[in-house]
Formats: sequence, structure tokens, C-alpha cells
Amino acid sequence: MTRSPDIDSPAPEPLAIVESALEANEPVDPEDELPNEVEMSLWDHLEELRQRLFVVLGTVAVTIVLCFTQVRWIIQFLEKPAHGAKFLQLSPGEYFFVSCKAAAYSGILLATPMILYQAIRFILPGLTRREQRLLAPVVFGSSILFIAGLAFAYTLLAPAALGFFINYGADVVEQLWSIDRYVDFILLLLLATGLAFQVPILQLVLIALGIVSIPQMLSQWRYVVIIAVAVAAVLTPSIDPITQGLLAGALLALYFTGVGLAKLMGVGRS
Repeated sequence: MTRSPDIDSPAPEPLAIVESALEANEPVDPEDELPNEVEMSLWDHLEELRQRLFVVLGTVAVTIVLCFTQVRWIIQFLEKPAHGAKFLQLSPGEYFFVSCKAAAYSGILLATPMILYQAIRFILPGLTRREQRLLAPVVFGSSILFIAGLAFAYTLLAPAALGFFINYGADVVEQLWSIDRYVDFILLLLLATGLAFQVPILQLVLIALGIVSIPQMLSQWRYVVIIAVAVAAVLTPSIDPITQGLLAGALLALYFTGVGLAKLMGVGRS
């Protein structure tokens, strides 16, 4: 009697696949080979990781200092979506700490290309040919979608949310806002939207790895609508229905766009 494989056993590593194929005198699938594999000891890996972290931290420090020198322009840029509101410093040093926060976020954003480059160079030797071919589209597409998410939040979501709050009760109270809380609001909205725009990339990866299929994704569209509304309610820092509706609609559009791209590119086909 043959024993069925244990469904709970972890998937074999690419190197294990190659070794088992060699032991059984079977041809090795070129897609499972490690073309950039380099023999290194644990200490060599740690030393390489230390050097790359040093480069990343140095780059981040430089970009943060650079952004701090231009922080006045950055703050003014973040204030533009709030037409009709005035900003106040409600405690000593509030604007200084806001400047540090805005410079830090902006500096990390500017240093992202170097962070991605160092991360890719570190993990590249451990990737198979199949995984390497998937890496470039994933990184490029993720970067473009993150920038698109920032633009969508800045040009549509933020003005809609802030316009709702400014117009509501405008004839009763004067719009005087804390600069610290406003910057927290706008930065959280930008970051959450940029991350939410990664939905198509996540779909392509799941389909390419065979975890889910395109028909399965299409058949679950009702649940996707509910999840999109819930995610929009959680990610948006405001409670107005306009912002949540815009983000939920964008998530649904991104979901079906990801399915369409996977079908167009033939991802997941055997």
C-alpha cells in the first residue's frame, strides 16, 4: 500500500529539489536552478547583511537631512489639500517635531530605491530562475502602484475628506487645526493608500505561486466587495463616507485590474 504524502509537510526548498533530482538521476528543471548561488558561511552572510544595512542607514540619514533643509516646502505641500483651514502651533516645539516627522517620512521615501536595491542584491543569490523572472515585475509594479496610491490619496482622497470636514459646520466654527494632528492625518492617509494599492501585485504573486487561481478570484467577488469596504473603513483616518467610498471603489478596481493583468500575462498557466 502506498502512503499518501503528508499535506501538512512544508514545500521543499529549491536546493532540496535539485539535490533529490540528482540523487534519483532525474533531469533538473532549469527553472529550479540557482544561477547566482554563492557558497558563503553564516558569518559571511552576516557581514554582507551588516554592510548593506550600513549603506541603507547612511542613505536614509542623508535623505532625511536633505529633506529637513527643505521641510518648509514639504509642510506647505502637505497643507495644500486643506483649502480653507488655518494651522496653529498649540504647544511649544510642536512645529519643530512636525518638521522632523515630515522630513523622516520624506527621507525614507526618497531612499526607497536604495533600500530596494540592497534588499534585492542580498536575496538574489537564493532565488531560482523562475523567482528571478518574477522579481523585476513585482518590484517595478509595486513601486509604480505605491506612487499611484500616493497621488490618488493626495489629489482625490485628501481633498474629499478635508472638504467634508471643512464644510461641515463651517458657519458655526472657525477652522483652526493643530499642525501636528493634521500632518499625522495626511501622512497616515498617504501611507495607507499607497499600501492598499499593492493589491494587484499581491494577486499576481499568489497566482504565480499557484496558491489561488484566476477563476477562484473571480468567483469570490462578493466577498471582495465586503472586504474592500471594511479595509477602506480601517485604513482611512477619517470617518466620512466620501473618503471611504473612494478608497473602497479604488480597491475594487485594483482587484479586478490585477485579475485582468494576470490573465493577460498568462500568469499561473501550466
